[in-house]
Amino acid sequence: MKKNEVLECLKTRRSIRAFDPEKVPSKEVVARVAEAGTYAPTGMGKQSPVIVAVMDRAVRDRLSKMNADVLGSASDPFYGAPVVLVVLADRSRPTYMYDGALVMGNLLNAAHALGLGSCWIHRAKEVFASPEGQELLKQWGIEGDYEGIGHCVLGYPQDSKEPVAAPRKAGYVRFI
Repeated sequence: MKKNEVLECLKTRRSIRAFDPEKVPSKEVVARVAEAGTYAPTGMGKQSPVIVAVMDRAVRDRLSKMNADVLGSASDPFYGAPVVLVVLADRSRPTYMYDGALVMGNLLNAAHALGLGSCWIHRAKEVFASPEGQELLKQWGIEGDYEGIGHCVLGYPQDSKEPVAAPRKAGYVRFI
């Protein structure tokens, strides 16, 4: 990919909130997105985050319900996306929140580069602070003081027309 293609990808990525229920990304494509997340910058290069790729429908639905419960809703906060990349980060690192946010950004941009739709869904902190969330972490073999940073939902957009970015606000960048 040429450098100008990378910049164009960054400028055209938008959050997707409607996914094609018939099309599920392959494990190989999801692995490529997840790998991009592992290359996000982290404080002192300590790589505090962990990415959990959830492709199992039952686990995905369980996470959706847990997230909806935090929200106080009965709807699917994952917008029907078939895959969820859960980003967690080790609270023992002073930069854990920033590290996890950068991983999320890489995941979102990599998904777009590979033709997938994605969206950052909040409430991972509350989901994984709960007893049920802590039990899931234990089942997944994740030990330590991890905080949920975000859910990166993935899938193929239901609408083939890409959303267009709103104009950037005046004064967004200031040169001094």
